[in-house]
Amino acid sequence: MAAMNSMSNVENLSPQIIRRVVKEMNDLVNEPPEGIKVNINDEDITDIQAYIEGPAGTPYAGGVFRVKLALGKDFPQTPPKAFFLTKIFHPNVAKNGEICVNTLKKDWKPDLGIKHILLTVKCLLIVPNAESALNEEAGKLLLEQYECYSQRAKMMTEIHALSSKVPKAGLEVAASSADGPMAKKHAGDKKVAAEKEKKKLLKDKKRTLKRL
Repeated sequence: MAAMNSMSNVENLSPQIIRRVVKEMNDLVNEPPEGIKVNINDEDITDIQAYIEGPAGTPYAGGVFRVKLALGKDFPQTPPKAFFLTKIFHPNVAKNGEICVNTLKKDWKPDLGIKHILLTVKCLLIVPNAESALNEEAGKLLLEQYECYSQRAKMMTEIHALSSKVPKAGLEVAASSADGPMAKKHAGDKKVAAEKEKKKLLKDKKRTLKRL
């Protein structure tokens, strides 16, 4: 059923628009903006997913956030909808991951491309906008208790978005070190111990979050 839905979405777009989207996506793969990598879905070009690195100096630093853009049948006359697939504590992101960005609404122009949207979402991680909050709690904390907001956002980043959970090499190709030399095995043993320790810390953090 999902495949049918995605197919119908492609059929709703004109060949000219599909060509434009394909070109934009290829450009983004060949020359990715700093901290942004896209995934191309060959089955459905209207299903656009990207990984955005949490910008340094923000509570999201060290995290990698998966974002999805959904192109509607009226694209580019109407903006795509944008969602965080990775859980995040942010004033402009609803509990279901929907992103509220003026560029995707009142400031939208048909000639603004996918790259522009992804850069706007990244900017939102640097400068949240408390006035158009979809997560009221995060918006209130941002304005009134920044330290508390920052701690909550950091904790969510550590639990859900740490970059160690995302495969390296373009962030979408799993590393295959299984056939590496024995030296790698010893490093792997240490890694397993470190991972166990990290999981224990994350469990404690999740408990803390529940109490908040």
